[in-house]
Amino acid sequence: MDKILITGASGFIGSFIVEEALKRNMEVWAAVRRSSSREWLQDERIHFIELNLSSEDELKKQLQDHVFDYVVHAAGVTKCLRKEQFYAVNTEGTKHLVNALLALQMPLKKFIYLSSLSIFGAIREQQPYEAIRETDTPLPNTEYGKSKLEAETFLKEAADRLPYVILRPTGVYGPREKDYFLMVKSIQSHSDFSVGFKRQDITFVYVKDVVQAIFLAMERGKSGRCYFLSDGQVYQSATFSNLLIRELGNPWCLRIKAPIWVLRIVTFFGEQVGRITGKISALNNDKYHILKQRNWRCDIQPAIDELGYQPEYQLERGVKETVAWYKEHHWI
Repeated sequence: MDKILITGASGFIGSFIVEEALKRNMEVWAAVRRSSSREWLQDERIHFIELNLSSEDELKKQLQDHVFDYVVHAAGVTKCLRKEQFYAVNTEGTKHLVNALLALQMPLKKFIYLSSLSIFGAIREQQPYEAIRETDTPLPNTEYGKSKLEAETFLKEAADRLPYVILRPTGVYGPREKDYFLMVKSIQSHSDFSVGFKRQDITFVYVKDVVQAIFLAMERGKSGRCYFLSDGQVYQSATFSNLLIRELGNPWCLRIKAPIWVLRIVTFFGEQVGRITGKISALNNDKYHILKQRNWRCDIQPAIDELGYQPEYQLERGVKETVAWYKEHHWI
């Protein structure tokens, strides 16, 4: 029986990885913090392990009695009060984990790192938009993207000692996800807010397709390779909200499209209020750059060719399943 360690196991994507590993009869170890919610980790077969990703020495002690076949590193932060926190968790946390595994000479079959399309930033922004490719030079325009790129760079430096695969999903949505859920709440409140008048091409990937790719990468991924993940389609900015409106029963909705400079003001003040209150706002400086970006196309052909990745959820099916879950669990 293969033994798998999943960091970020209590999170949105991590909890789905745990479920799939259990379906595959793996010995599942869920890495959590003491303060982490275990709401989605109720299966009695799950083994729990507390890992302190901020300390390499502690990680060595916490991992020294274990031998894992696979590690899926899904732990990370997507929004923070201070930019330093992105690097402390996403970059340094990854370094500490990898260094601990190497120091313990863990005989891993594969280390899967969950990165992001965001490491490339706003490139290929001239119309007609072209898909971002692996050969493009990353130019991250968010602290999140920069911190993920630094982690990727570190992994590549350890390529001769660590059999790793990097996955770079575009916007991940699905049950349990809370950022896209804000759009659901907004539409329920009869407003749909978007920004920018220039064409925007958006890509999505359903959480279960990300999980599919993770396990394919374990089986077939070539060490040192990086793969983009989306559902293979390209959507316009209104497509997601149109599908949400339909699944919510077609409530009346006021559509507001604002200039980019309005978003800049809103996110600036959102960032300041967050720092004052100590509560992270979804409308922050990183969100400004994300919403401003016009081209989110990416080339998933290498994942299809090398991993056998076949997205099962295009946006219509994924939104339908997600909204049904929100209703079933009384989120809406």
